[in-house]
This record gives sequence, C-alpha cells and structure tokens, in this order.
Amino acid sequence: MDDSPKVDLNRREFLGKAAGTGLLVLKPSIVRGSQANSAIRMGLLGCGGRGTAVATSFINNTAARYVALADLFSDQLEKAKDYFDKLAESKGYAGIDPKLLFRGPRAYQELSASDKIDAIHIATPGFFHVAHLEAAVSAGKHVYCEKPIGVDVVQSKHALEIGGLAEGRVSLDVGFQIRSAPPFVELVRRIHDGALGKIACISAHYHATAMTYSARPPMSHDELRLRNWYWDRTISGDIIVDQNIHVFDICNWVLKSRPLKASASGGRNVRSDFGNTWDNFQVNFTYPENVHVSFNSVQFGSRLWDVSERIFGSMGVSESPYSGPIRILGEQAWEWQNAGMSRDASDRGKFSVTGEFTDNLASADREKDKAFIESIVTGKFHNQAAAGAQSALTAMLARMAAYQGREVTWEELLRSDEEYDLAIDLNQFS
Repeated sequence: MDDSPKVDLNRREFLGKAAGTGLLVLKPSIVRGSQANSAIRMGLLGCGGRGTAVATSFINNTAARYVALADLFSDQLEKAKDYFDKLAESKGYAGIDPKLLFRGPRAYQELSASDKIDAIHIATPGFFHVAHLEAAVSAGKHVYCEKPIGVDVVQSKHALEIGGLAEGRVSLDVGFQIRSAPPFVELVRRIHDGALGKIACISAHYHATAMTYSARPPMSHDELRLRNWYWDRTISGDIIVDQNIHVFDICNWVLKSRPLKASASGGRNVRSDFGNTWDNFQVNFTYPENVHVSFNSVQFGSRLWDVSERIFGSMGVSESPYSGPIRILGEQAWEWQNAGMSRDASDRGKFSVTGEFTDNLASADREKDKAFIESIVTGKFHNQAAAGAQSALTAMLARMAAYQGREVTWEELLRSDEEYDLAIDLNQFS
C-alpha cells in the first residue's frame, strides 16, 4: 500500500514498551536462508478455507512455495497436506515434508522457529493473529497476516509495537487485498487527484449472506467454538471486525484519515446459530472536515450479497461495488473497463468464507501476493502494521458504539484498554 495512515499512538512509547517484551528481530539476510532469485519458502499457519485459497494464489501467481503447514487440529492439517501435495505435484516439485507439519497449541511457535521457511502466512481466526504475528516477527520471518490485526484494542496496540520492531527488517503485510485490486486502485487514484472535488459524505454497506458450517460430530463446546469461530464474537471480533472491516479500510484509504467518533446500533435479531455475533449493524462515522460515513451491514439469510461504497463530492459521485461497474459520475466521468459483471449470488457468496471472487476483486489476491513476494526479493520491505491497526480500530470504534448504545470518540477508544478473554484452555488440544 502506498498510503500508510498513522494511528494516534506514541511511536516512542510503543518502541519503549516493545524493548521490554524480549522480542528478537534478526537481519533478513540471516533468516531468509535463500538467495534473492530462489523461491520464497512459506509456511501456512491456519489451514482453513481462507488460508488455503490465498496460499493457492501465492503458489499459482508467484515463485513462492509452501513448504510447511501448522494448525491446531490434526484433521485440518492432514486435509491441507493432501491438497498442497497434489498442487505441488501438478507444479513439478516435491510435496510437504512430514517433518514440517506442526499441530497443536504450540504449532505457531514451532513453525516460527523453523529454519526451513522464510515467511509465514497467518490465516488463523482473528483472535490469534497478533500473538502469531509476534512469534513470527520475533523469529525474523516475513509475515503475510490476514485481517483483522487484532480483535480488541489491546491486541491492535500491541500489533503496532510489533510493527515497529519489524520496520526495515522484514516485510509485514496485512490482508486488505482490495487495496491491490486494479479497479479500486485506479478509482482511489482519481479521487485523490481531485476527480470528485471536495468530499461531502460516503454511503456504504456490506450485505452478506449467512456464514454456515456443516454438521459437526459430537465434540466439546470449546472445540465447537474454535471450529465454528465465525459465530463467536470473541474469536472473530464480531461481523463488524471480521468482515465489515474491508469497507472501513476503503473509507480510510479514500479519506487518508480515520474517524474522529462514531455512533452505532445493531443487534442479533434473526440469527439462530449457537453463537453470539450480531446479524446487523448501523454506523455513522464522523471524519475530519465533518465528512460523515453512513454504513450498514447484515450477515444472515441467502437472498442477497452486495458490498459497495458511494462517495459524494462537489464534482461528482463514485460507485465501487464488489460486483458491477466501478465508476465516477460527474464532471470527470470515468468507468473501469472490463470490470466483472457477474450477478451469480452463489459466486459472490464464496467471498464470505474463502475470499474467492470473480468480479472486481478477481485479481486482488494475485496482485497483493506478487507485491509481497517482490518486497522480500528486492529488500524493499513493506510494513502495513499501522494501516492494518487503524482499520481494525475503526471497526472496534463502531462496535463499541453499537454495544454501548452511545457515541464513542477515537480518543476514548484508545483509552479503553478493551481486551477479550478467550476462556479456552488450548492445552486440551495438545
């Protein structure tokens, strides 16, 4: 990402705190273990749908090779090994060495400690992202971390500390792949160049179908929470942090800022799964220069799947749907050519679970993956911790306002020290 918005937190304070954490960051030349023209050796941490989809994109579109896998559960690990072995065979190289399979609650530490990998792709549930990020950066590994970068305020603050330690030493990318989708990149470039004039307000929505799981065999409540983690607000951060965050990231990107305050509402009105995540949110953000962003989301049912932002300015309005024409209407009219126009709801719904998409985001993962690998090969390391934390905190600002039923300011959010308790002993899965 070209834009690197800052979060209003004192960097010196972060680095001072980080110095006491015992984190060790090694020189990239030591930890990479491969020459610049060699394949980057990657390890996948979290072998679910999203991790598998993005890892496949890395393999198909870059010189990266996935040589290690890690997961809490053995069945996930075995399924992933079978899949990646077949993919490697189709590419003409060896599958994954059984010695590089790591299972259980300490799998992320064992993966991070391995000298057989250069980079770690973190695709575990959101609650674990920051702890896993810390282990990877401590071991001097480059990191591609799926969003969100934290599900509570304490986690996102700590992610910024880790980002400070990674600076100039390793690449740290956060999975906001929309910022790499060519139609969105061009639209935002034009907006930043003044195509809309002065921005007045934004209207945005994320209307998603239900997150569903196949029936599970008998298991403990703890295991069911972990396996069906989309339904658990502690593990996922709720739908507003886990899913709606993409829209907030786009708004922050367009406005080159973050909200000053938010008011919000919502609830769990129709969902009947055993979880506790809400099924709808309505949010009003206030950004600098009194720019208001109105946002609403749903996540239930099977009838509609649609995501978009309309940005209103003095010279025109832009539209940026995931599916359909991305364009500017107004004095500097423009439309992205050859944009995907699929109206198949089943195709669009795939994005909810895996991130696979056929329309305006079709090349987003490919472009982002290529940029991440190029940053490692060239030594021009990325550091997206600040932008990632800012978007996560934006989602948390809206969530706090909705949960508490009142207006919440950015400063109040940062003072809150909100911290979630998993309340699960992971050692039971050793």
